[in-house]
Amino acid sequence: MTDIRELDARALKITESLVDQVNAGMLDRPTPCGEWTLRQLLAHMTGQNFGFAAAARGETRDRGVWADRPVDDDPAGTFAASAAEVTVAFAEEGVLERSFWLPEIRGGQMFPARQAIGFHFLDYVVHGWDVAASIGVRAEFDAELLDAVLPIAEQVPAGDAREREDAQFGPVREAGDTTDRLGRILTLLGRSPGWPES
Repeated sequence: MTDIRELDARALKITESLVDQVNAGMLDRPTPCGEWTLRQLLAHMTGQNFGFAAAARGETRDRGVWADRPVDDDPAGTFAASAAEVTVAFAEEGVLERSFWLPEIRGGQMFPARQAIGFHFLDYVVHGWDVAASIGVRAEFDAELLDAVLPIAEQVPAGDAREREDAQFGPVREAGDTTDRLGRILTLLGRSPGWPES
């Protein structure tokens, strides 16, 4: 079985290659991620990378490490620094034996490292697609990554919690007859694969 850290690092690299195509003039574009602009989405993604890195290193109290980080005039460089930070943290010796404090999930619980890194992996496939859709390019996640992330997406709780204003994902959408794995992942997490048309 492929190490979850390797899958996560690959997804993050693909997402980083998408963010590399963003310039400051694109930051006010809409995204498929709720009401967020691309600027807000990238600030969130950057903050999450630093938050997961801190959690991997044992942080259990300071919610501030999870705060959004402004990307301002250098979205690619700012995001790349955060991606490097979380990749190094996940690669540390013994990290898979640790538990991660994730304050934004289920009221702030401790999660086994593999499960927590799986959450990060899922986020960066979906948010990578969000960035790609916002700037009008394709997100090219390979079949192995999509096969690995689909079961994680299927385990995200649905129901009324998805209707709240602060919900991490929108309500599940109808997948129709699609057999496309990325499309299935997106609909499970409240996205429309045809955004912005639908």
